[in-house]
Amino acid sequence: MSIQVTYRRTSRLSMRVVKSGDVHVSAPFGTPRAEVEAFIEKNRGWIEKSRKKTSERQQQRAAFFSQLPLTTQAQADEALARLKALVEPMVERHAREMGVKPSAVYYKPTISRWGQCNVRKRSICISAYVLLLPEWCVEHVVVHELCHLLEPSHNARFHSLMDRYFPRWREARKETRRICRMAGDNTKEL
Repeated sequence: MSIQVTYRRTSRLSMRVVKSGDVHVSAPFGTPRAEVEAFIEKNRGWIEKSRKKTSERQQQRAAFFSQLPLTTQAQADEALARLKALVEPMVERHAREMGVKPSAVYYKPTISRWGQCNVRKRSICISAYVLLLPEWCVEHVVVHELCHLLEPSHNARFHSLMDRYFPRWREARKETRRICRMAGDNTKEL
């Protein structure tokens, strides 16, 4: 475990444990080193508990994403075929209904987010790992990204579009978040 101390404009000492298990401490400019070390020592129990919890979450996360093996070309090809068969009819149907046309739909094995829309290029990217979600949650991801072609931000208009084109979106988002929590994951679900 390494401890990284950063001095910055802040009013108090604080710390957090990052995914690697390292500890990041933020200290106000001018705080004596001895005070920072005393703060770390005082919170040693919290650090150990937090590191253990972070490690468990990382193990759960790895187990969740390993349900879709993508290490060989054959596995990646099989996942891509399944993705296309699942997602492309959804994109076609909803894009037609919404009056939008993405310039491209592509797939990546991203674990930081389920989908992404590039508004300038008018393309959408869907994570290969949506295959681990129920089909109706995948549909939520697709509609969410298509709605960004009509409204780039998550404002009231965007939510109104979601209500119109996928009325169960709040329920789907809740279910996706539940799955993520069970997996110990903090993926940006949308």
